[in-house]
Amino acid sequence: MSRPTPSTTPSTATTATPHLGTGGSCTLVGAGPGDPELLTLKALKAIQAATVLLVDDLVSDAIVAHASPTARIVYVGKRGGCKSTPQAFIEKLMLMAVNEGENVVRLKGGDPFIFGRGGEEVEHLRAAGVQVTVVNGITAGLAGLTSLGAPLTHREHAHGVVFVTGHAKPGDAGTDWRQLAATARDAKLTLVIYMGVSGAATIEQELLTGLPADTPVAVIQHASLPHQRHAVTTLGALHATITREGLASPSVIVVGDVVRGVALAVQDASVAPLQARRAG
Repeated sequence: MSRPTPSTTPSTATTATPHLGTGGSCTLVGAGPGDPELLTLKALKAIQAATVLLVDDLVSDAIVAHASPTARIVYVGKRGGCKSTPQAFIEKLMLMAVNEGENVVRLKGGDPFIFGRGGEEVEHLRAAGVQVTVVNGITAGLAGLTSLGAPLTHREHAHGVVFVTGHAKPGDAGTDWRQLAATARDAKLTLVIYMGVSGAATIEQELLTGLPADTPVAVIQHASLPHQRHAVTTLGALHATITREGLASPSVIVVGDVVRGVALAVQDASVAPLQARRAG
């Protein structure tokens, strides 16, 4: 990925916490789902004030363009199924830059503390004596369904929401989908599944042990971006729909009755055309 041309001048404000003795600082910043207009003001100020940015693969060029023209931008892409920068190496780069007195921003897609490995990075830096500031971002699971005009919670349809990963680390048994299905059914919960496309067949099969086959499901790829794609289907047709429509990572899968709101949003003349497609 080539470095984009910065479009703004740097701010003198900074949200980072300094590392005593070096003058360096580190901030973990959530870049949101991709649309630069969904950045928080605090995130924008941190990006503008950074002297070094370590940028994740899912962060759009339009967001990186807010960096100072003098900032050093290092792309440390991490995406499932692709060649990735080792996490230990990223943490080493962060620590080295702080110790060199840099104002470091670790720029992550979505929110740093929702499947962004932000917790691991904070623990590593704190163990080295570096205090870290975290700036939250809008997570793709929220932005994706919102872009279709439906909520994640609803007093009549969902009493809560669960964010869950569909991709376990090596050696980890991962999510107990059968238990989760039973809990979601009994407690009326919406399930938001990250990194679940590659395991969709297993997820579908396991969730069907506790949820009806006609449970509504939405799959949203590239949430909030101009090239966003989505399909609305049912749990019993989840894997078939993903395969037929060619949906791939990065996508979120939303399971629950709140997805019925997508059809209502399409019918509502006050909502912009969504080009939603009923699949399955």
